[in-house]
Amino acid sequence: MNTHSLKLGILLSMLLLTTCNNKVKNEQIDDTGKEIAVSESKPIELADPTIFYWDNTYYLYGTGGKKDHGFLVYTSTDLINWEGPKGVNSGYALVTGESYGTKGFWAPQIFQYNDKLYMAYTANEQIAIAESDSPLGPFKQKTLAKLSGGERQIDPYVFIDDDGKIFLYHVRLTEGNKLFVAEMKDDLSDIKPGTDKLCIEAELPWEDTQNVEWKVTEGPTILKQDGLYYFFYSANDFRNIDYAVGYAVADNPYGPWNKTDDNPIIHRSQIGLNGSGHGDFFKDKDGKWKYVFHVHASDDNVSPRKTAIMNAEFVEDASGHDKMVMDYESVSYLYN
Repeated sequence: MNTHSLKLGILLSMLLLTTCNNKVKNEQIDDTGKEIAVSESKPIELADPTIFYWDNTYYLYGTGGKKDHGFLVYTSTDLINWEGPKGVNSGYALVTGESYGTKGFWAPQIFQYNDKLYMAYTANEQIAIAESDSPLGPFKQKTLAKLSGGERQIDPYVFIDDDGKIFLYHVRLTEGNKLFVAEMKDDLSDIKPGTDKLCIEAELPWEDTQNVEWKVTEGPTILKQDGLYYFFYSANDFRNIDYAVGYAVADNPYGPWNKTDDNPIIHRSQIGLNGSGHGDFFKDKDGKWKYVFHVHASDDNVSPRKTAIMNAEFVEDASGHDKMVMDYESVSYLYN
């Protein structure tokens, strides 16, 4: 074998090994079952991502873009081919000056309520809610104000229950990152005083693999299935390679929350990628559950974090209750 062939063989072996170790597909499957090759350009680099499906289009938001500027948005009609950023303000759906905050724009969530679109987000280590007529923005506030609550609070998730009550699940930075809930006013202007309650904090070994003083649980997503409430969250510092996703179940929005025995349900040992977590569940155009989340840039670097996606579904367990099952073989990056 000549030197050129030897080098080529080694390179191909290394690429194959990398693909197998990371378990990230370089292709996706279309509606007919045919494999579609995705772009070889680098993955989209949004942390704390969320996907909002509206009018036959998927809208992707997250933490990223220019420092302290706002939130970018990308669009897709098939979850494979992404365009953008497409926000009305040079790619941004929300920009500094039109809503609360001057720095630290993190972890947006988009939801529809009373024929309006809303973005709940973090800025200046506080939570604010802006509104828009379009997923592309501009998301604005009439009064640039934050919600009341703790001295520092981040990672909002607004959940609207079947009876119309609105709950804000979020993180309060108080002797650690701890997950709270509070009921919101009907006009979304603020939380109702005295309704806040601690839900989840790091207590189990998988939630604190480095035995740190400031323990972390964050990135909430709440789903309701057959009358039960499912509280998905991430644990460990996001820079920890063991950043992972677990969940707890309750029969009402306030808990108590029972952490499941199969946690964590997303971890580097399952998907071959470090720092997997802080994402959001959504249903695709066919009504199937997906989870969009971020992972570390590489085995050696945390940032810029990459955006990934995987399939999921509720499956009935031996006790007759539903549990969330993740399809680890479906993990793929989102490419622009």
